[in-house]
Amino acid sequence: MSSKPITSNAPEEGQKHTPSQTKLFNPFQIRGLTLRNRIIVAPMGMYSSPNGNFTDFHLMHHGHFTFRGAGMSIIEVSAVTASGRTSPEDAGLWDDSQIPGLKKVVDYVHAQEGGGGKIAIQLGHAGRKGGMTPIYPGREHHIVAKDDGGWEDEILGASAVQFLPSYIMPKEMSGEQIREVVVAFGAAAARAVKAGVDAIEVHGAHGYLISSFLSPIANFRTDAYGGSFENRIRILLEVVQSIRSNIPDTMPLFVRISAVDWMEHEPSTPQWTIQDSVKLSLILSDLGVDVIDVSSGGNNPEQKILVTPYYQINFAAAIRKALKEAGKTMLVAAVGSIDNAALATEVLDEEKADMVLVAREFMRNPGLVYTWAEQLNVQLPWPRQYLRAPRDSKLRATI
Repeated sequence: MSSKPITSNAPEEGQKHTPSQTKLFNPFQIRGLTLRNRIIVAPMGMYSSPNGNFTDFHLMHHGHFTFRGAGMSIIEVSAVTASGRTSPEDAGLWDDSQIPGLKKVVDYVHAQEGGGGKIAIQLGHAGRKGGMTPIYPGREHHIVAKDDGGWEDEILGASAVQFLPSYIMPKEMSGEQIREVVVAFGAAAARAVKAGVDAIEVHGAHGYLISSFLSPIANFRTDAYGGSFENRIRILLEVVQSIRSNIPDTMPLFVRISAVDWMEHEPSTPQWTIQDSVKLSLILSDLGVDVIDVSSGGNNPEQKILVTPYYQINFAAAIRKALKEAGKTMLVAAVGSIDNAALATEVLDEEKADMVLVAREFMRNPGLVYTWAEQLNVQLPWPRQYLRAPRDSKLRATI
């Protein structure tokens, strides 16, 4: 993949652009949802959910991003079953009791002045990566014992294959257990609708349950959910159909995938490729999926990721190109190391993707949208409460 230098498309110094002159800040529509710009807060595991419940932390976390101009914020992956959590601190939406906490977060975002705040939720199942302690730099990552609230004997996977020796050995899912999880995704989506979310994303990436079904590097089944490409993608298609039947026609549905397994250094090993991702995307576009969110990796610890500013953007671009050539309207989201305005602008202007998802840079700078607007000399409206803060004197309120 290329790693060409990042070039800025920003206007000359002193020249002001309106949002309509740059795609990054253009409002755009996905089904019945209109976003004020194409800068989306990517889902980030916060490990701050006792018994799966959303708390005031989530209100602060997502409310802050949307108050400061993000087009939409996607709540971290929320487990559709209690045993589908990666850790005891994961968010969840497997029970009606978890709806009020989520609704409080959603209502706050929607109540922000100007009505521009939008919020989505990512639904998922950890599969063979479940039942572990939270992943924090410098802290030991280990199995949670049953005495500490763990669920070692309930870890399920596409096949009975550990991710690492330090992880729990999963049990290969039966057909009935697969059907139960598919139904659980639909039920969780229905709860999200009751809470008022604006969109839903399926987590089908990073070696978690759905991703492990997709890839032949983790799926060794011989039934209707293993073997051929068509069999391995079956669970994802069923999940999409389950969710789509439980949400309004006007609600957008995203799917995050791992575009490749990053195992090209082992050419004899069966693995998920960009060609598979293109083929899957074409199928999903006909099943009511509105956005394919393109990430990568996570299915095998032996992966070798070639990290460049474009290491995932190029996969998004390949999928978008194939969709357009096939006459499909499904949108493409790029994610991964998009940490500056010039790169984000290039992704959209060169039609590599239709929106950018940003995670760590938002944690470092919650006002990222305004920072990028300033760097690109784009004039955006600020919240009334912060009108004395913009560097542009014309936007400041008088004392």
